[in-house]
Amino acid sequence: MQITQSMLAPEIPNPHGVSVRKLHDTEHAQVNLVTLQPGEALKLHVTPVDVFFYVVAGEGTVQIGDEREVVSSGALIASPARIPHRLLNEGEGVFQVLVVKTPRPTSSTRIL
Repeated sequence: MQITQSMLAPEIPNPHGVSVRKLHDTEHAQVNLVTLQPGEALKLHVTPVDVFFYVVAGEGTVQIGDEREVVSSGALIASPARIPHRLLNEGEGVFQVLVVKTPRPTSSTRIL
């Protein structure tokens, strides 16, 4: 059994300049915890695989293609491969999201 305490997992460098912690990384899937402070956002980007977001805490905006929705804890959002997307925290509290990529990408995410 492998147990990972999310807030003890190491932060990983990323082009967005926000807190990202790698929780799981195998050939089958990759799971990261993104924490956005008020005013922070991911840059618009494209992933080569399907992604889903699970909102762990707070409220924020998810943009996928031309759609934007405000979501809050407990929401699960699917984002198809190769569609531009990003997460934004336009509120006053912390916005924390699990990002799950399946299968694990073999090529890089592309910032737009």
